[in-house]
Amino acid sequence: MAQREGGAIPVVAEEPQRARPGPEGDSNEDKEAVLLQSVSHGGAASPLASGSAGIIESVQLENFMCHAKLGPVKFGSNVNFVVGRRGKSALLTALAIGLGGESLGSSLSEFVKDGELSANISITLRNTGEDAFKSDLYGDSITVQQCISVNGTTSYKLKDQAGNLVCSQKAELMAILDHFKIQVDNPASILPQEMGRQLLRTQHDSDRYKFFLKVTGLQQRREEYSEALERKARSQLEIDQKKEELENLKCQGIAVEEHVQKMVALREKLEDLKHEMAWALVTETEREVDGMVHNINLGDHHTTLLNQKLEASKAKLNASEKKYTTILENLQMLNKEAAELEPKCIEAKEDAKRTDKAYYQAEAFHTASQNELNQLDKFAEHFYNKMEVLKKSLELAELEKQENISTLKETLKNFKDQQDSLVQDIKHLHQAIEKDGEECSEIRKEESYVQQILHEEQQQLNQWKECKTEPLKRFGSQIPTLLEAVDDAHRRGHFIFKPIGPLGACIRFQDPEFALAIESCLNGLLLAFFCDNHKDEQILQELMKRFYPLGSPQPQIIVSAFECQLYDVTDRMAYHPEFPTVLTALEIDHPVVVNTLIDMRGIESVLLVKSNPLARRVMQAQEPPKNCSKVLTACGDEVFENRYYSCEESRPTYLGDLEIEIGNLEKEIENKTAQLLTFQQHESSLEKAVRKNQETINSHYQDLKEIKTRIINITSEIKDLEDEDKSQSIGLSVLQEEVQAIKEEMKDIEEGMKAQKEEMENLKQLKIDAEGRHEELKLRCNEVLEFIESFMEEQNQAALEVNVQHQSVLYYENKLKQHLNSLQVEKEELAMKERVLERETALAKSTCAERKEVTTTASALDEKITVLRKTIQSENYIYGSQDETRRYYQEIKESCLDLADKVKSLKKFIEALDVVTNQSYSIYQNHRKSLSLRCKLYFHSLLSQWSFSGEMHLDHENETLSITVQPGEGNTTAFSDTQAFSGGRHSFSNFLLILTLWSVTESPFRCLDALDGYMDVNHRKTAMDMILSIAHLQQHCQFILLTPQYMSSLPPSSLIEILKMPDPDETILPFQAVDSEEGGGGEEEEDADDEDGVEEDREEEEEEGEKWSDVLPLALSADQGENDSDELMNR
Repeated sequence: MAQREGGAIPVVAEEPQRARPGPEGDSNEDKEAVLLQSVSHGGAASPLASGSAGIIESVQLENFMCHAKLGPVKFGSNVNFVVGRRGKSALLTALAIGLGGESLGSSLSEFVKDGELSANISITLRNTGEDAFKSDLYGDSITVQQCISVNGTTSYKLKDQAGNLVCSQKAELMAILDHFKIQVDNPASILPQEMGRQLLRTQHDSDRYKFFLKVTGLQQRREEYSEALERKARSQLEIDQKKEELENLKCQGIAVEEHVQKMVALREKLEDLKHEMAWALVTETEREVDGMVHNINLGDHHTTLLNQKLEASKAKLNASEKKYTTILENLQMLNKEAAELEPKCIEAKEDAKRTDKAYYQAEAFHTASQNELNQLDKFAEHFYNKMEVLKKSLELAELEKQENISTLKETLKNFKDQQDSLVQDIKHLHQAIEKDGEECSEIRKEESYVQQILHEEQQQLNQWKECKTEPLKRFGSQIPTLLEAVDDAHRRGHFIFKPIGPLGACIRFQDPEFALAIESCLNGLLLAFFCDNHKDEQILQELMKRFYPLGSPQPQIIVSAFECQLYDVTDRMAYHPEFPTVLTALEIDHPVVVNTLIDMRGIESVLLVKSNPLARRVMQAQEPPKNCSKVLTACGDEVFENRYYSCEESRPTYLGDLEIEIGNLEKEIENKTAQLLTFQQHESSLEKAVRKNQETINSHYQDLKEIKTRIINITSEIKDLEDEDKSQSIGLSVLQEEVQAIKEEMKDIEEGMKAQKEEMENLKQLKIDAEGRHEELKLRCNEVLEFIESFMEEQNQAALEVNVQHQSVLYYENKLKQHLNSLQVEKEELAMKERVLERETALAKSTCAERKEVTTTASALDEKITVLRKTIQSENYIYGSQDETRRYYQEIKESCLDLADKVKSLKKFIEALDVVTNQSYSIYQNHRKSLSLRCKLYFHSLLSQWSFSGEMHLDHENETLSITVQPGEGNTTAFSDTQAFSGGRHSFSNFLLILTLWSVTESPFRCLDALDGYMDVNHRKTAMDMILSIAHLQQHCQFILLTPQYMSSLPPSSLIEILKMPDPDETILPFQAVDSEEGGGGEEEEDADDEDGVEEDREEEEEEGEKWSDVLPLALSADQGENDSDELMNR
């Protein structure tokens, strides 16, 4: 917008030239006369008087701020009052932004209606008359359309009269605004409500002065002047920098010259060192050749010595080998003899062992026979003694035996009677124990069953108590952690759709009594999970493997698309007027769960009936309900048309009410515990009876055992007594036969012992002979082995000596060979070094023909050359090669000349800029003075025209603008400052400042928002009269006034349009101009300050309604305007 403001300055800048002070003889009256004439003509018409191009024909909004659609709002060509409760501020904001104005600190995206993607502003400008912009291209109107996206970006479309797109560049819009002299950011053109409020309420002269600078464009000129001074300072700083850079370049040029001289001296020194290096190498090579010749002569002498040592080592090696061969032959003969003796010695040893063993066996047999003979002799003597004793005792024992037999038979009869009695008692006791044992076994089985049920119910109770804090554990202890893992995987984006499950957690039922029935219907599906696709199924299976051990059952996974429609089962759903189906008894949020239960369990065809008899009556006593497949009772039983299945479960596991189930389970546990205690008491009494009977049986068995023992003993005694005589007679004859057999055996043994004695003598002689032969062969073997060991030692010693001599020969051969090779290498190196010497000598002569005697070594010279080359390289690294140094020096020289030219140019530019800035500042001061004088004159004219008195004072040095206004023209009382007035008169004074600034600015339209809302009734009426009067005089200019006041008292006029904005509850669009008689008397403005002003002044405005009709004809009269102009000229 700075370009448009700047564009208006040259037109005004011509004024100071006409009002510029002349010679000293000119008076202030002449100045005022010239400017007064300019003001008078400006009040009647302006440069835009020849046409009405640039005024606003209509505005239309879509999705802007809080309005979905507003407009099109069509404006008249002169005065337009916009009234209503809402939409006025949006209309003015859209007008400023749509024509490229600033958004007053807000982001453009904030103007897009909530929930919409973009907002559209459409503004139509008139393009008629001599000042039309490209009328052949646009026609009689130009439509500016701006689109604001929700991200803050904007786009423009410029259309012709027919609505065809002409251009979409913002630069074209700027050209149109500059052509029509439209400055949307200038408060003189568009004064928003907030800025107007601040201006009318301001009491600071400095704020008024800033407003004066902004409206007149002086602020932009001041900024341009400040920018010129800054540019001059930057140019001066650039001159200083370039001077410093020039000095640096000169220093660099001197350094380059010194570098060139230094490099010449270093290269000369390097050449001298290279010459010395060449002859130093020749000298060192000659020394090396002499040393190598000396070393070769020594090597020849050493070769002769090595040959002599080699021959001596070979002679020693031959002698050692002969000695080793002799020892080896003797050793082989001894080994052969030892090999022949070894089997003979072994055979003799085995023969000696056999004879020795046979002798000892014969001796052992003889000894055994002798011992057996002695034993038989003792047995014979023993049997003889026993026969004598037996004969004497037979006679005495016969009498005593008969008496004992009769006594024992009587005792035996008594014991048999006792035995029969005990057997009967034991039989009865066994029957009692068996009966009690069977009963006890039955009780134990019942007790074990009850104990198992009690344990399961206690586990179930503990599990349900845990589920009170974490209900998902009812479906398995792993389910909560599994669901956390599923949530985590879903947050990481592993699932396309988050799996649903377990199924039991996704359903709710209306009647808790059907929990067991629904659970028996759904069965294993209560633990199932749902996945949208097979990829999600695989990921869920991997997660389940973490929490379910290998081999343990995992929840079922059902794959079905989540984005599905709920099945329509109206035609196949079971119906009964009293009983619900499983489908209607459940509340399920996910359609995929409902569809799966319909497919897999047919829940739409299963009825729920609480009573078992009633369920039988529904399904079996009459025809089943339509589409009903089965009925489930409250206890989980299944009732079909021809069969009935009882539920094994007594309570629901997953779907029951936890509190109720926990209470029922606790009662059952108490009953089971009491039942278990009864079983234990009965079992204890039975065990006591069994133990008592068992103790009695054991006692009877013990008595029976003793009786049986006694019977056996008595029976045995009787038998022994009866058989005693027979045995004694039999024993005597047996003893006699044994004695005779022993005597015959002793005789046979004595004959065998004689034969064994003779055999022992023969074996003893054979044993002695075999041992003698073995000892003789053993001695010979030992002698041969001793000889072999001694020869083995000699052989090892000889072999060691042969090895040593052989190593010595090899050592001298290798050493001689190495020496000869080394000598050959030295001779070859000598020949090579002589060739090198020839080349170095030739090279040295080519480098320096005259031989130089050099005392420094080549390595020292090489170090000097290396140091010198590094110095040259470092210099080259800094300055480059010689060519680069020349180019660098030339570049420095050219840079110096270029910098010198630039410094001269900048000095000339600063001198020219000084002239321009001085002229600009002088023009600025003259323009400011001219504008100040024009504002003062127009202000005085405006006050006198409306019978006010006052003064406007501009202090440019302190940047203040003060205004004083008093009612009544010609009042001589002292003027007081604006702060002394009431709020209404204070705002009225600032309002006069706005009208005054209108006289020095150009714009095809003026927009004011609620400007009269901060004045009292009298000042508001006067302000409105002034605006209407100015509008009548400037019919080429458009005035758009947004006010919360009621315009019902305005008289009809062709120059005035009243546009009523819709109430919040009205939906009538588009807007139409209404007559002043239809102005809303009961409307409220959306801004709080406007509402206060309306409520306070409503009654006063109605009282003054008739006065408006008296004033407006005067204001709208052309004659009155002419009289005002004449009055202004006369003044």
